[in-house]
Amino acid sequence: MVRLLRPLVRGRTYTRLLHMWVPVAAVSVWWWVAPGLPWVPLVVLVPVGLLPGARVAEVMQARLLLTPDEADPDFATRPATAWPDRWRTVLWLVFRMLLGGVVAWGTVWLPIVAYALAARTVGHETEDLPRVSGPPDWVFGLLVPLPLVALYALVAGGGAVLTAVARRLLGPSVAERLAAVEERTEQLLERTRIARELHDSIGHALTVAVVQAGAARAANSPEFTERALAAIEDTGRAALEDLERVLGVLRESERPASARPTLADADRLLESARASGATVDAEVTGPLETLPGPLSREGYRILQEALTNVLRHAGAVPARVRVSTADGLLTLEVRNPLPDDRPAAGRGSGLRGIRERAALLGGRAHTGPDGDGDWQVRVELPLG
Repeated sequence: MVRLLRPLVRGRTYTRLLHMWVPVAAVSVWWWVAPGLPWVPLVVLVPVGLLPGARVAEVMQARLLLTPDEADPDFATRPATAWPDRWRTVLWLVFRMLLGGVVAWGTVWLPIVAYALAARTVGHETEDLPRVSGPPDWVFGLLVPLPLVALYALVAGGGAVLTAVARRLLGPSVAERLAAVEERTEQLLERTRIARELHDSIGHALTVAVVQAGAARAANSPEFTERALAAIEDTGRAALEDLERVLGVLRESERPASARPTLADADRLLESARASGATVDAEVTGPLETLPGPLSREGYRILQEALTNVLRHAGAVPARVRVSTADGLLTLEVRNPLPDDRPAAGRGSGLRGIRERAALLGGRAHTGPDGDGDWQVRVELPLG
């Protein structure tokens, strides 16, 4: 019994009643102005519901009045651009108007009927209330609760039905749900890319710092130690800039990617590797400044990871770097000899990241020993 009466103490029961009353109040003004044309408001709902922004306005009302205690109700969040979604909005407006009319009629006349029955029970007749005649007066007293129960059922049940229909007609369509899933997938992919980029940048900086520190200790030379510390400082500062930029992207989803380093900044990578003691023979051919932004940025990260692998797994060894644009391809190649006491690093996450980047850009990557006994990383990416 208490559970059945619980809607009486819930605020949403009365906000839903207000939601059903609002269109009827507007229509009643028209009926007062032009009582001979009661069908005009229903006709007007069609062009109004076809407006893309009509669904947004209805969703705002539904969130505020139908589901005030829900943090994230399943309603659409964008204007209805597709015609099926617009017609769903029209259907919602018509249904809301009709159900609101029924509930408004009930909330006015059912209390009047209950009062008339109670008045007849005590033998009182009024000119302004419906006249009830027939059975003895005491019988009408037994009937007094019936219109009140009907009123309760109409208000609570009507609000629940209206909310259920709103979720159906004002909720996102199948196409919009698919678009939301695709957008969420893109966000997850972007976060994965950011994580990989952060791994590349910080991993490169730490590798350079470790190699520089080890080389400075082994050289036992103040001049070399000073150069090594300067290189560690420069690499650390660049890594901090990358970290700040990545954190900025996470904080601001609309932040442009133009601030990310590109192949035009490859000299910074080469100088960092040279400062670590490695001899880098670099050859760059082709206009790197005109490369497409995504291709140039990902190419920079591929080159960075390849050089990091050289320092991490082979140490300060001679390395040959080739970057060229020809025949519709961007080619990145890094070769280095492997010391006899160091295993080939063919299973690391860095090489796996290089292959994944190349595959996402529609290119291919080869990593492994070549015929001359050197370790080779060769990536070919299409320019178009």
